[in-house]
Amino acid sequence: MRKLLIGFALVALAAPVTAAAGGWATAGLAPPENIAAGDTWNAKVTILQHGETPLEGVVPTVTIRSGSTVKSFTAKPTSEPGVYRAKVVFPSEGKWSYEVKDGFNQYGGGQTHKFAAVSIAGGGGSGVPFFAIILAGSLAVVVMAGLYLLARRLRVRAPSPAPLH
Repeated sequence: MRKLLIGFALVALAAPVTAAAGGWATAGLAPPENIAAGDTWNAKVTILQHGETPLEGVVPTVTIRSGSTVKSFTAKPTSEPGVYRAKVVFPSEGKWSYEVKDGFNQYGGGQTHKFAAVSIAGGGGSGVPFFAIILAGSLAVVVMAGLYLLARRLRVRAPSPAPLH
């Protein structure tokens, strides 16, 4: 009987600890790659309850900061459980920090997960440089025409055949 009472006491002591540990989540987010100011970063946010179970039904937000500029973007659920997508636009070049509010508001509120700052290049990072393409094409045509004329001028003519006797 004494062992049974000790067992119940241990279970009773453990119950408040497990109840208090019930409300946390992790947020995974890869840093933006090859993103310039004004480009859209399709940020893929993964929210896992207790770091393991994909968490559905939350509304995570991605927040970016540079100096006094702060912008927040709401992530929308994808077809994959626990994965959300936010369309983030960095308005200017420079060093930007970013963070995710996981949206897991049960058991005392969601948490903010901070990530290392990134450097964003100047605008127009993914645009096609039409002027450079036209200039390079024109230059190629001029060089080809010059080579053709030079080859024509330097063409070696075959000697005329000797008369037959």
